[in-house]
Amino acid sequence: MPRLHRIVETALYVDDLERARTFYEDQLGLEPLIKTGTLFAFDVGAASVLLLFQRGASLATQNSAGGSIPPHDGSGPLHIAFAIDAEEFDAWESRLDQFGIAVEGRMEWPRGGRSLYFRDPDGHLLELVTPGVWRNY
Repeated sequence: MPRLHRIVETALYVDDLERARTFYEDQLGLEPLIKTGTLFAFDVGAASVLLLFQRGASLATQNSAGGSIPPHDGSGPLHIAFAIDAEEFDAWESRLDQFGIAVEGRMEWPRGGRSLYFRDPDGHLLELVTPGVWRNY
């Protein structure tokens, strides 16, 4: 059977693309890859891409010279987790505090990992997670 290796892209749908860009680029420090009128893509640790779509702007098939992308969209608060180094956990907590981002939850996992939970401006639940949460992380 062919194998899946990892998730390459994760998409969130936002109400205000510029507000979301400011949060992810300026406050979380993600590096932009692509910026269009309806999509911002960010490099997440040179291994993953975070796509931010303007909510409702990708409901039609998008055609280009290279092919087509089927319609997609989403609503409601979603959840994603970003991997961080264990030794940077406290620095991340300080950075969130510096920007007035409220930490909603903390978790110490049985395998030794730790998590911080907070929300982006669209209410998506974000997690910063250290190694030791999953068998494979």
